[in-house]
Amino acid sequence: MKLHREGTPTLLLVIAVVCFGLFALLKWPVLHPVLSVLIGSALVVVLCIVIWFFRVPTRLWENDDTAIVSPCDGKVVVIEEVQEPEYFKGKRRQISIFMSPINVHINYYPIGGTTTYTKYHPGKYLVAWHPKSSTENERSTVVTKHPRHGEVLFRQIAGALARRICTYA
Repeated sequence: MKLHREGTPTLLLVIAVVCFGLFALLKWPVLHPVLSVLIGSALVVVLCIVIWFFRVPTRLWENDDTAIVSPCDGKVVVIEEVQEPEYFKGKRRQISIFMSPINVHINYYPIGGTTTYTKYHPGKYLVAWHPKSSTENERSTVVTKHPRHGEVLFRQIAGALARRICTYA
């Protein structure tokens, strides 16, 4: 397992805070020993959560050019027909996947092909269940053209916790 390069600044900051906090607890024991152990344990747990969030597990892919795969870990919360106003400007089937904080926060292209459209949209960081989060939050849109399946649009939407979208087309 690797860690994603986008997490480096956050990881370094959390490591520095945890190291300083543990050092301070050991060097200046002004608290009750049990309270010091609880605070130290909490700091280590925070570090583990941040490492868990930025993990990039090894994935095994089948080389099937006809397949469309899930672009991310998470839970499919809705499959519905929607009006897509940005690129297709018509009705399309939308599959929405919610990624909780314990899911791997790496998104993959669901299909091979040629990237025909990319657009970054700055925005807010509303919680995922907010009705306007899919249109007002920071997001990125990518369209890939596949010889067999045609054009597939996929969109990454930032939230209250994962507040940054980086697309490597």
